[in-house]
Amino acid sequence: MLLLLQAAAEAGQDCGGLRADGKRLRADDFARLAGLKNEAELLEALRQHPGWSRALSLVPPGAWSYVGRVEMEGALRDELRLIDSSADSEYFAAKVPDTGGVYLVPAFTGLGAPYWDMYARGTMVGMTRGTTRCHLIRAALESIAYQTRDVLDAMTRDTGIALSGLKVDGGASANNLLMQFQSDVTNTIVRRPRVRETTALGAAYLAGLAVGFWRDLDELRAHWEMDRAFVPSITAAERDGCLRGWRRAVETARRWSAVSTDEP
Repeated sequence: MLLLLQAAAEAGQDCGGLRADGKRLRADDFARLAGLKNEAELLEALRQHPGWSRALSLVPPGAWSYVGRVEMEGALRDELRLIDSSADSEYFAAKVPDTGGVYLVPAFTGLGAPYWDMYARGTMVGMTRGTTRCHLIRAALESIAYQTRDVLDAMTRDTGIALSGLKVDGGASANNLLMQFQSDVTNTIVRRPRVRETTALGAAYLAGLAVGFWRDLDELRAHWEMDRAFVPSITAAERDGCLRGWRRAVETARRWSAVSTDEP
């Protein structure tokens, strides 16, 4: 599946649909519903379907997407146990007006784009006696927005195309505090769709194109509906200050594990 992007940020990592009882369906679940063993058999069945080539033929020649992956693991929930569920993050982060100068660089397995530093390690800076659990949780949320800003800056440098807007999807896009900060730190309007599970929706669209349920991409675009738009709400000076602090924190985290253990 090819997605045509103005500029897109996949804010969530889960892919799949939701059943009526609220439980998430994975690719293997869809396969079993189709009478197949697993995801691999499902993909092979799709490739063999006569409508597959028709669906791909509807993609305009030269269409492409530019992808920058942001790694954000669930350490606050799974290891540190600062929250019980991802949904708790907005509740606790909203209890403080800002991070109190705290920055989290979530380089738990190194830094991805645009730094590509396998020796970087997770780093928390700026803590004081006044730092609370809520400040740490808010810093973790804001680190997602900062990393997205880093990737978008790299894309702009590489392509020469200025960012005109940001469409988000996935689980984390449900977090209003994060989406507002994403708008603030990128200085652009962030648009969240009514259907946030874009990966599952794209698979459904591709299947519909394959069997002729929808005629073309224009018909699919007409189905897109916005849930909410987030507009920048901070000054340029405030934004620059936030970004300077983030970049200092990133430099602290970089090449941390590359230091020789023989040093005194």
